[in-house]
Amino acid sequence: MSKSLVRVILILSTFTLTSACSLIYDKHVQWQTVKPDTLPVLYATGFAPISMQKSPHETQRMLMAIKASKIAAYAELAEQVYGQQVSGKVTMADLLIEDQQLIASVQGIIRGAKVVKSYPVGDIYTTELQLDFEDVYNIYQVNQNRKEIKEVTHF
Repeated sequence: MSKSLVRVILILSTFTLTSACSLIYDKHVQWQTVKPDTLPVLYATGFAPISMQKSPHETQRMLMAIKASKIAAYAELAEQVYGQQVSGKVTMADLLIEDQQLIASVQGIIRGAKVVKSYPVGDIYTTELQLDFEDVYNIYQVNQNRKEIKEVTHF
């Protein structure tokens, strides 16, 4: 092969490789979030006994029950949003059940919930919460770290 033919093949292969790379890397795709047509509103209620709170003072028992009922309502909202994990265990010996266990747990973050009502009913304190997914959607949109293209350089 002559040097000129090798040089032409080398130049053509270099040109082909660079143009193939530019086909892959010559654009930037920017995505836009699409808002759902309908967003649900969830409700949850939490309960807590007032007299069973561990304090000798009636006012403090009331405040503890208020807080406990609010936490219970948040746990119910988390169950509705994220679901509940349930696991069970049964121990047997000689074909007889010795022990049964059922464990339930929930884990999640609830943002945007509002207290609708909080009130005592007899010895039980009740808290009602509302979670409007319109508010949740707006919270997550504000917290997104959005970036726009300032400059594109092609090589």
